[in-house]
Amino acid sequence: MISEDKIRKIWYQGFTDPEIHSVYINKLQAHLDKIAGQNTSITFFGISPPASHLHPVEELRCSLIAMKNALRAEEEGYDAFVMGHFQEAGIHEIKSMVNIPVLSLGEATLLHSCTLGKKIGLVTIDPIFIPWHEEQIQKAGLEKRVIGVEAMDTSPAFYMEAFSNRESCQIVIDQFKTRAQILLDKGADVLVPAGGLPMLLLAENGLAVFEDAPVINGINVLVKLIEVAIFLYEIDGLGVSRKSSYKLPSESALKEFKSIL
Repeated sequence: MISEDKIRKIWYQGFTDPEIHSVYINKLQAHLDKIAGQNTSITFFGISPPASHLHPVEELRCSLIAMKNALRAEEEGYDAFVMGHFQEAGIHEIKSMVNIPVLSLGEATLLHSCTLGKKIGLVTIDPIFIPWHEEQIQKAGLEKRVIGVEAMDTSPAFYMEAFSNRESCQIVIDQFKTRAQILLDKGADVLVPAGGLPMLLLAENGLAVFEDAPVINGINVLVKLIEVAIFLYEIDGLGVSRKSSYKLPSESALKEFKSIL
């Protein structure tokens, strides 16, 4: 039985810092509050220091913190855990650790994009992310649906300026359109800004469609899909498979993991 009066709490985990990236996070939290469904509360949680070095070691460090926070979210009674980091480092491990619904910005955006067109193109913020996204696409089994990944020459720090400076904002928009056109010329009919930063910035500036191709604001997709996941879990317990990849760890294995954090 679904309670209509219950407030459903969602833990929104980012890899950004609440102080360093306050311009973005304040805008993001306001946006989350705006799009959240009735009786849904979404709270952003960041990481300090944030993922700012653009290196696999940094992704590993932040993924361990995210895993720890997912356990905390479940213990504190949150109804779901979402990862707002598009590259979704640690998301599969998290799904194998907790019983509440879990979803990431990357998988939610990519899978929903498959319902909107036949060929998907990603535009990421820095060239270093290209092989990371290619691996991400392979794990999702979408090699035949994603035709390529193009990269802008931007950084998380630059977006902090772009959110408040029109000239910097236009640089991001122009770079996105240039890279997106390359993907459209290759046959893409759905465009994905690969990250919460470009998603929010482009959406704020009304770039929802470019050359007839939808430009996906995955933040909206993530919020609405996790709301659906919560209700499906409440209706009939629908959750991840425990058959293989997401089998729960033993109590001793979980205890040993917690001891290193």
